[in-house]
Amino acid sequence: MTDEKKEGALRALGIDPGLGTLGYGVVSQYGGGLACECYGVIKTPPGLTLASRLSLLYDELKAVAEKYPPDMVAVEKLFFGRNVTTAEMVWQARGVVLLMAAQLGFEPYEVKPSEVKLAVCGYGGAEKGQVQGMVAHLLGLAKNPSPDDAADALAIAIAGLALHSYDRNILRGY
Repeated sequence: MTDEKKEGALRALGIDPGLGTLGYGVVSQYGGGLACECYGVIKTPPGLTLASRLSLLYDELKAVAEKYPPDMVAVEKLFFGRNVTTAEMVWQARGVVLLMAAQLGFEPYEVKPSEVKLAVCGYGGAEKGQVQGMVAHLLGLAKNPSPDDAADALAIAIAGLALHSYDRNILRGY
């Protein structure tokens, strides 16, 4: 893992949004290969005000983007059925991510969980362990990345790169 980007590489910042824990992962694609640049989580203490927690997420995420300048941003698109409180907190964290992406000049790829699983495993109904195993395999990691939020962010970055590649091919007429 390094902050030096390889010549000709396309670097994606993948984000698994959350107020208490936000996962991030930076993946570069060069030729036919993928490389993990960095991954981790940003945790916010529950005792802080909502505004302070969102500000902390923004500042920490911006620091990652400054150290590993992305060429694109991918964020998980979420659906919540019943737990409105959890959804509200995650949506607010997502708003911070969207703001940061806009300030970097990107319209982020918003990737559904089933699209992430499809891009990484070839099956939209893959289990979490399968996704983590494939992320480790695709990125040449010695073990499955952890914690789960960081592993998910790496998978989101990989899915974002796949969607970006698809978009480029469509524009070229392939």
